[in-house]
Amino acid sequence: MILRSLATSTVSSSPKLLAISLVLLRFLAHSKTKILNPDHNLFLKYVLNNVLYKQFCAGENAEEVAETLAGVKKIGFTGAILAYAKEAPNEDAEDPEMSLDPKEKAERDISTWSENSLETVQLSTPGDFVALKFTGAGSLAKDQLRQGLLPDPYLAESIDRVCQLAHDRGVRVLIDGEQDELQDTIDKWTLELAKRHNVVPGKAIIFGTYQAYKKNMTEVLAGHLKQARDESFTLGVKLVRGAYLHSDPPERLHDSKADTDACYDDTAASVLTREWNPMLAGSGEYPDVSIMFATHNATSVRKAYSIYAAGRARSELLFAQLQGMADEISCELVEMNSHRSPQEPATPDDAYLAVYKYMAWGSTGECMKYLLRRAEENKDAVTRTREDRDALWTELLRRAKGLFRTT
Repeated sequence: MILRSLATSTVSSSPKLLAISLVLLRFLAHSKTKILNPDHNLFLKYVLNNVLYKQFCAGENAEEVAETLAGVKKIGFTGAILAYAKEAPNEDAEDPEMSLDPKEKAERDISTWSENSLETVQLSTPGDFVALKFTGAGSLAKDQLRQGLLPDPYLAESIDRVCQLAHDRGVRVLIDGEQDELQDTIDKWTLELAKRHNVVPGKAIIFGTYQAYKKNMTEVLAGHLKQARDESFTLGVKLVRGAYLHSDPPERLHDSKADTDACYDDTAASVLTREWNPMLAGSGEYPDVSIMFATHNATSVRKAYSIYAAGRARSELLFAQLQGMADEISCELVEMNSHRSPQEPATPDDAYLAVYKYMAWGSTGECMKYLLRRAEENKDAVTRTREDRDALWTELLRRAKGLFRTT
């Protein structure tokens, strides 16, 4: 894993190599030619599997996914966040089902999304998470999100069925954040699910996504915290910086990275300690919260850990990084747990940390657009990936020295 991560971060840390890689990946992801589809071209599949797929994805079928999940837990991770990789069709792309009645097509899209989501829950193990993207249910879902409507009854039933199965299996649900124009409605749908499922104090089943690069994020989160307190449910908070920098309206975003970092870290401190502060202003009793720090920023991770290790955390704390990325951060967190079990009580110097890896599953072809989206989301993080690369070299040398000392 370290060697493949090193190769990936070396490419990511070079603007020229990354630009070339993105062009090739974009070409393959959008090609309609069978010879350029890895699900039909065995040589291309072999190359992509060994260069990209195995680095970022969980597997093509139940057996491969089970092996990957067992592997991350064997290393020391608490579990995985599993997502079905196939992206929803682009609204501007040619649709082979255009001849279908719109209602029939909408129901087919929802049914396909529901079946894939249910299978993802079935592939997960108790304690894992599944990630759901509402727009994956097709054009009807997108239209309703855009217009601020409640989900269509068939879509609402499908979402409920997925969440209930997850709840019954001891699997938790992350609702992905999406473009700014859709997010208000996504939040409304998510809160309705949270009211029904987040009934155990201090342990959320349904998590919403909060994007710290938005100027109004703290106002939105403060409102959701108040609603959780008033209506007696636990709020699940997945805190990210944000992934739609190039498509969300610039006036809605913080003016600088420093402002985004301050928003992230100060919000994290408030939620983790359950204390209002100037960044996340509120009044009255703080509600029960579970918070997942979904970040590749080492500074933010260490700040959160320092609060936890000092015994100041009053909310359930979880960490997550993408499979194949920020492995040095993930491994550092896992290393902190290496001499403890989750059942042992946390002490200021010896706190158990729940650490997860986010990974997609599906065929190599189905994963191409997912891989492209992840690459494009992270193309501005050249400085961070240089740090990743240097950290991976350090980790590789440390392991090599350890190996020679034992021989």
